[in-house]
Amino acid sequence: MFTIVMLAALALLYLGTGRDKRLLIVSVLWATAIGLLARAGFFEAVQATPPHMLLAVPPPVILLIWYSIKIPAVRIQPGWLLAVHTLRLPVELILYQLYLQKKVPVIMTFKGWNFDILVGLSAILLLLAGITRRKRRSVAIVFRAWNIAGLVFLAIIVSIAVLSAPLPLQRLAFDQPNVALLSFPYTWLPAVVVPAVLLAHLLCLKKSTVA
Repeated sequence: MFTIVMLAALALLYLGTGRDKRLLIVSVLWATAIGLLARAGFFEAVQATPPHMLLAVPPPVILLIWYSIKIPAVRIQPGWLLAVHTLRLPVELILYQLYLQKKVPVIMTFKGWNFDILVGLSAILLLLAGITRRKRRSVAIVFRAWNIAGLVFLAIIVSIAVLSAPLPLQRLAFDQPNVALLSFPYTWLPAVVVPAVLLAHLLCLKKSTVA
């Protein structure tokens, strides 16, 4: 199921960026490389310096932030990008199952400090309301505020995930650390899905600002 979520994120991002084939190719190659390394146990080397897991996140984040600046606003399709955020709902359900399997701490789930499930549910409601097709200034302001709130919630869960992982930075959840994201296929969450969600927010903000 998580593999389907990852592939759906890439497909929706492709549509949301005006069918940018270069971005799709780079994303697929990156996801494939991360998947192969995860299957080989590369990211489980938490005692390495630097920890291998930290090598999987900064490159796509930096690249996608640069991409969000360079892409022309006219190519951005906010409806498809909003659909990316609906995937945060199944991600939260998967994280809860991983918590039950003692692979992530409770603080990474909707029973703890993770409020991403609200973003996923509200994204569905916004899609049904057709918010991306409305041109009124007040609607644009609401959409910008929603994206900013989504970025805040994303930053919260990313911080929790990092601080609860068995890495030198660990400060939380010593009794049940975040070990799931070090193994296949869940390494795709910080290395592929989170950057895709980040880019979707940045592009929606850019489009609403220009509009």
